[in-house]
Amino acid sequence: MSAAEARGRAPGGPTLDLLLQVLLVANSFVMLFPILMMAVWGFKTTGEIFGKPFAPPDFANIANYVTVLTETNFFTYLGNSLFVTGTSILLILTLGTMAAYGIARYDFRGNVAVYLFFLAGLMVPLKLAIIPLFIQMRDLGLLDSRIGLIVVYTAMGLPSAVFIMTGFLRTLPKELEDAARIDGASDARIMLSVMLPLARPAMVIAAIHNAVPIWNDFFFPLVFVQTDARKTLPQGLTAFMGEYTTNWGVLFAGLTLSALPITLLYILLSRQFIQGMTSGALK
Repeated sequence: MSAAEARGRAPGGPTLDLLLQVLLVANSFVMLFPILMMAVWGFKTTGEIFGKPFAPPDFANIANYVTVLTETNFFTYLGNSLFVTGTSILLILTLGTMAAYGIARYDFRGNVAVYLFFLAGLMVPLKLAIIPLFIQMRDLGLLDSRIGLIVVYTAMGLPSAVFIMTGFLRTLPKELEDAARIDGASDARIMLSVMLPLARPAMVIAAIHNAVPIWNDFFFPLVFVQTDARKTLPQGLTAFMGEYTTNWGVLFAGLTLSALPITLLYILLSRQFIQGMTSGALK
């Protein structure tokens, strides 16, 4: 065995390699199985789902998907989710990156206190403060509006974005800043033209970390939004659930369609996401 092969192999040898591969395959199956069944059940009727849940469906039967697209306000809910999620992520990245840059690259009195203030947001779930938050939103006139949801989601996502971006920006060499400053670049120019391109993997991590829970959130739209035209996808899909009967086939078809955009976004950004997650290990 060559030295290179020996370095590339796990310390436990081929047995440990095989065990790790089996665990990874099993973990992938456990993670993907509910998603696969959700998509499959979208082609079945409610009777077929409960009578033969694991039988192959008739994939030519797209009645449930047609019902979702033609007999509901699916595209209205989809537009609201895209607007709320996209605007929230834009604000989280913009405000979070600016705050993280100041904390990571400048020494000033209260630097640690400001950083700990943001980190405190990671320790206190926002849902615990739902009653005072509801009162504040009511007094500000933001109830039953998409702007109100954006404000809540931006506040919810800033702590994690500041935490991720601050840690990454602190790893960048200070010589880059010094060289740009010698060339006459302003602080804003250094941040936009030097630091941000290097911090793109960390921004992708912060974006995906916040986009998934915002897109899937059901709690805050349920509390703050009542008008049907302003509901997001998770809340709007509850129209298929009744007190006595539920059209499970149409519901699973709607859930499959609602999961597609965020799944495609994750696939498109997966390379940069993995690059950002492993960048610290490769240094």
